[in-house]
Amino acid sequence: MGVVNVTPDSFSDGGRWYTPAAAVAHGITLLEQGADLLDIGGESTRPGARRVPVDEERARVLPVVTELVRRGAVVSVDTTRAQVARAAVEAGALVVNDVSGGLADDAMYDVVAETGVAYVAMHWRGHADVMDELDAYDDVVTDVRRELAARVTALRAAGVRDEQVVLDPGLGFAKPGATNWPLLARLPELVADGFPVLVGASRKRFLGHLLAGPDGTPAPPLRRDHATAAISALAAAAGAWCVRVHEVAASADAVRVAAAWQGGSRTDRTDTQRPGTGETGTGPTSTGPTRTAGTGSERQEDA
Repeated sequence: MGVVNVTPDSFSDGGRWYTPAAAVAHGITLLEQGADLLDIGGESTRPGARRVPVDEERARVLPVVTELVRRGAVVSVDTTRAQVARAAVEAGALVVNDVSGGLADDAMYDVVAETGVAYVAMHWRGHADVMDELDAYDDVVTDVRRELAARVTALRAAGVRDEQVVLDPGLGFAKPGATNWPLLARLPELVADGFPVLVGASRKRFLGHLLAGPDGTPAPPLRRDHATAAISALAAAAGAWCVRVHEVAASADAVRVAAAWQGGSRTDRTDTQRPGTGETGTGPTSTGPTRTAGTGSERQEDA
């Protein structure tokens, strides 16, 4: 899943893709680099970010979604708002990627149930201005799994089918530091819960801390792509359905390596398959995501 931030204040790209034309061009580049789908977002969720008005968010994302769909892209909309999600689906988006898991907007589940789109429910405890204060866990993996299970229960009650649902452990959200590593190390436990798992580690703060210089200064976002690719390979090997990244080419290669490593005697097959088209996974369709491990290409926040 390749990230297209249609925001002026993205931590990862400094608003380089803020205009519709620039965002569409960037999306096409990500597809050429191997992205299976594109995640279009119009509101930054980096720590401390303030919310934008819903009409402004719609105005940012809808022209980009519409044009990329027209050009044949499989598109996801990155939003916590039901109004934006519905409008994007009407414009052709096949996936709703909701960092709040439905907790930010009570109407979101109705939109998902009515439209039948694939829905990424991320682990979330609060908006960007407060989330770093909510990093309190007994066992982060157990707690995240329990809280995601509660989202699944609520989705089912709203009429959303299991085959529509993808779960995301929410790296960086209410997890500003070392709390993220157990979620990655124990990723098979999340996969074993029976839903496709999306991993969004790309360029996040915990990677900047890992790669800090001798003086302790965290590595800046653009110097975190190699570490992101390493996580992409390890996540794919652990059974993730999708990885969400800013820089697609390296992660697409990393996922191919993971597939070949696991395939062994099937290396000749995986070498010829574009990530997301064979046994190593597929992108979502109008009938929902597959249950196989997947590929793809993080989110607009420096979470």
